[in-house]
Amino acid sequence: MTRLIKEAVYILFAILVTVAEPVPAAQPPAAVPASAADVGPDYRIGPGDSLQVYVWQNPDLSVTVPVRQDGKVSTPLVEDMLAAGKTASQLARDIEKVLSEYVRSPKVNVFVLNAVSALSQVKVTGQVKTPQALPYHEGMTVLDAVLATGGLTDFAAGNRAKVVRTVDGKQQDIKIRLDRLLEHGDMSQNIALRPGDVLLVPQSRF
Repeated sequence: MTRLIKEAVYILFAILVTVAEPVPAAQPPAAVPASAADVGPDYRIGPGDSLQVYVWQNPDLSVTVPVRQDGKVSTPLVEDMLAAGKTASQLARDIEKVLSEYVRSPKVNVFVLNAVSALSQVKVTGQVKTPQALPYHEGMTVLDAVLATGGLTDFAAGNRAKVVRTVDGKQQDIKIRLDRLLEHGDMSQNIALRPGDVLLVPQSRF
């Protein structure tokens, strides 16, 4: 009987040890670097940007790299990867595909440290006080762009303004009645802008 009791105790102990074994921890989210640029998820990477590529549990593969003028980046084990035109998330997934040939189930995060890409600017031109290219930020609207350029000139034909947008390689013209927006508060004219948009304000006809 004593032998049976001992065997039962051993079995119970083995079961308790098995249950108590820690479950492998899930991948912790990569901490956003303090120097990361304030860009939205739609930000399109372009030449001149600086990126931090973080590969979980692989510090030797985690680097900070510039986007070259040819639009490409090179990281350990990933050479000449096209980055221009992609979001940080899209680039991370593409890097994961290449790394999967060398690393088991790689997890990659990409952060934009210095955002200077013309692909993620909004250009405001024509009859505004200070025509310029503005860095795009998430939630940016037509009113934001107009105010950032100092407002309309005395010669502006605000109601003939338009946003020129490229979608899938095709140009779209979106008519905007700026006078109604600025003078009458018609917020239906305050459309959300996208990276690469051009707001054109023509001159009045005399």
